[in-house]
Amino acid sequence: MRVLLGALCLALSSASLADSLVINNVNGYTLTEQGVHRFGALHIDDGKVVATAARDGFNGLSPDRIIDGKGHTLLPGLTDAHGHIMGLGYLQSDLDLSGITSKQAALERVRQFADAHPHLTWIRGRGWNQELWPDTAFPTASDLDTVVPERPVWLRRVDGHAGWGNSQALTLARITPTTPDPEGGQLLRNADGSPTGILIDNAMGLVEGRLPPREPHETEAAFRSATRKLASLGLTGVHDAGVNHQTLQMYQMWDQQQQLPIRIYAMVSDLDTLSRMPGPYFGDRLIARSVKLYADGALGSRGAALLDDYSDMKGHRGLLIHPIKELKRRIKGVINRGFQANVHAIGDRGNREVLEAMIAYGKPEQRNRIEHLQVVEPSDFDRIKAAGIVASMQPTHATSDMNMAEDRLGSLRIHGAYAWKTVINKGIPFAAGSDFPIESPNPFWGLYSAVSRQDHQGHPEGGWYPRQSLSREQALHGFTLGAAYASFQENELGSLEPGKRADFILIDRDYFTVPVEQIWQTQVLATYIDGQPVYQQSDL
Repeated sequence: MRVLLGALCLALSSASLADSLVINNVNGYTLTEQGVHRFGALHIDDGKVVATAARDGFNGLSPDRIIDGKGHTLLPGLTDAHGHIMGLGYLQSDLDLSGITSKQAALERVRQFADAHPHLTWIRGRGWNQELWPDTAFPTASDLDTVVPERPVWLRRVDGHAGWGNSQALTLARITPTTPDPEGGQLLRNADGSPTGILIDNAMGLVEGRLPPREPHETEAAFRSATRKLASLGLTGVHDAGVNHQTLQMYQMWDQQQQLPIRIYAMVSDLDTLSRMPGPYFGDRLIARSVKLYADGALGSRGAALLDDYSDMKGHRGLLIHPIKELKRRIKGVINRGFQANVHAIGDRGNREVLEAMIAYGKPEQRNRIEHLQVVEPSDFDRIKAAGIVASMQPTHATSDMNMAEDRLGSLRIHGAYAWKTVINKGIPFAAGSDFPIESPNPFWGLYSAVSRQDHQGHPEGGWYPRQSLSREQALHGFTLGAAYASFQENELGSLEPGKRADFILIDRDYFTVPVEQIWQTQVLATYIDGQPVYQQSDL
């Protein structure tokens, strides 16, 4: 049985942190710049690490608390360097179509959800992926009309870069055959020019501008639900990739009241929110000193901007969300304000344009980041290193995309895609995440994907382009020290070295020695932040 302590210990007072703790009898690991350090006991005082030692190495101490780790493996707290906290929270109440393997099954799920929620004026959700369906064809508005004709339905694709609406949603958005494609977006059309119901990237705003706003109680419930789940998975921190003004205000209020249950490194989602900020925010568990920008779309919806044609769609090279001049203006503006520019780029052209702007306006010490860095022209890796850019990448994207990525890219470009080992070998700082709720927020799924490059059934044998596989140490570094460096927190977080914050987890198996296929099955027994439990199983 899993127990969340005091609603995730939301209101830890400063006095409760000012105690000492020894956790003994553990199979402890932490990474340092010298490599993997092992220990059997951990001493904490006032929320920070004092020292590590062999088992029973602190028997002469009289701490306020002593915990018997029962021989369990102890690791530093894990950080997801690219996730969406509120998106994960809303998915707990919205329609979730993740993993559905046919259009018919997706439509049946929509029908069931609509029948179960007759009070909803809009049916909204996300997670569908036509690449998992037998014909891999995009669905249509008329498909949705067969199950929900009387209420608007809006469903984001799994990658968040395409939406599927029914006829009611298109009508409310005033989308007709004469509606032009917005800049940086596309309306898929039938042979007669009528919209199919699939909107790509910036075109999604036509419908999403009509969605009713979330109620305050929905927002709070979503946040609490998401953070409970994240803590239970061993995540002590998240780099929240796109925080609007309203959400940032909520985070700041809870941080100032010492009610944030996990650490959040917030990427402001738009320039309007940035304009309202007097400068970066540095709180206890909240830091807001970066801005999330977009260069292009996603590979699955063919919105990623490529230097050459898609291999499976001649004459099509994807979309830039903004014209190049506007993209560069935005990146320059963020850097000039003293904020870190964190730019979504999937395709090799999207990455090239972001790289050029960061070289022109940034400096290596600013640690500007490319989020995803998914498809890269090989000659650009050395330039990325020279510019001091951080590669913020998501291992599970590779094992989710491997069923379609080579179709999109062909047999040559694929070698510059999902290239984590190349990034590390080039000396580019590497931070690992998941991009939840697009992927599972479980960091052990990410660690498994990074090491194996296989799905949970062990396919393909030997791994998908296994030369890009990481060692267990390299993968763990991405979720600990790598994520800390990407957020300027390497002196505070990422390892259990003296003077750093005592963020750690206890797990049910030895990450470094279990068979690779067991890594994703790892269960978290307890999660501690500042030496205080925010999640634990009752029988620990």
